Amino acid sequence: MNEPQDEHAAAAADIEAVEQANTAFYEAMERGDLDALTAIWLPGDDLTISCVHPGWPVLSGRGEVLRSYALIMANTEYIQFFLTDVGVSMTGDTALVTCTENILSGGPAEEGSSLGPLVGQLVVATNVFRRTPDGWKLWSHHGSPVLSETGEDEDEDSSA
Repeated sequence: MNEPQDEHAAAAADIEAVEQANTAFYEAMERGDLDALTAIWLPGDDLTISCVHPGWPVLSGRGEVLRSYALIMANTEYIQFFLTDVGVSMTGDTALVTCTENILSGGPAEEGSSLGPLVGQLVVATNVFRRTPDGWKLWSHHGSPVLSETGEDEDEDSSA
């Protein structure tokens, strides 16, 4: 009689663990911690990991993906993610997380300044996780920029 309740509790625990793994991914980026970020990705070569950063081509393989993050971290003085619209769905040992990354970032500081100019950006992301003996590991990340409205339609309406 407790079987459905046990299944529900196990599913809720899995969803919570996936959410924690997803949060750890973004926190490692914010800290610029490449070792922590590396540990979040699926290890080994049995399943090829992949990544698409906004505006980049598809990156495949552990080495190429992790090099891209090292490059981003080396050239980003400050980055902070505010995640919204987070959704988790699961089937078996695979979990899909979708979210909106509200990103605030800054490049190298200009002379005499402690921080470079800050830029805001919206990116919709899909993160695919796989269950491993060491917990949920990131298999694929895909980020796509959200195009902002230019306001041109509003200007046309107000001149009529």
